[in-house]
Amino acid sequence: MKILGIIPARGGSKGVPRKNIKLLGGKPLIAYTAEVALKSKFIDTLILSSENEEIIEVAKSLNIEVPFKRPTNLALDASPTLPVILHALEFYKNQNIYFDAVCLLQTTSPFRTVMFLDKAVQTFIEKDTDSLFSVQQVPHEYNPHWVFEEKGDKTLQIATGEKKIITRRQDLPKAFHRDGSIYVTKTNVLLEQKSLFGNSISYIESPKEWYVNIDTLNDWEKAEKIIKNNFIT
Repeated sequence: MKILGIIPARGGSKGVPRKNIKLLGGKPLIAYTAEVALKSKFIDTLILSSENEEIIEVAKSLNIEVPFKRPTNLALDASPTLPVILHALEFYKNQNIYFDAVCLLQTTSPFRTVMFLDKAVQTFIEKDTDSLFSVQQVPHEYNPHWVFEEKGDKTLQIATGEKKIITRRQDLPKAFHRDGSIYVTKTNVLLEQKSLFGNSISYIESPKEWYVNIDTLNDWEKAEKIIKNNFIT
């Protein structure tokens, strides 16, 4: 399976200014993702997608390929991820280069190991699902079977649509949320369904002690603590 690895890293971060190239533990944030992805045995080509010259130069210094500059209309605060991926695939299609799947690696979840990344891709291949993403388990108090949503008449109903609530914590099914670290999707799903997920999704659970999704300065401080506690070296 031929896999394109994409690191999306636009400029203009507001929560943490210059986030993607800000030094974390003595090296640019983007370096954590690059170093692992470049060692993966499954990623055939690793590229950066960015509109920002400063980020591009740092990426090149880390041996990340930068085959194009992302259009500015795909680098706005509200720009979704899918068009960024489709833009990269279209770039390679125009060169008659095709990939079976895309592995999206966000810099904001920097703590992975090569073993973890390769295990994720291996799981995706073995399960033969449309997609795979990394997850964290939802604490039982936030399990969707115990969450209520508001109805139009300002009353509440169980979010899952069930009439009776599951009373025992032990009877709750496991629930997960995406943690932002790894997404792998078949190319045909991206192109034909215009979806990151498709109809079948496999998953890999990330270690809790590594989890951070950097969006604010508080998240950045958490990442610094993770490094100091030697969870990632």
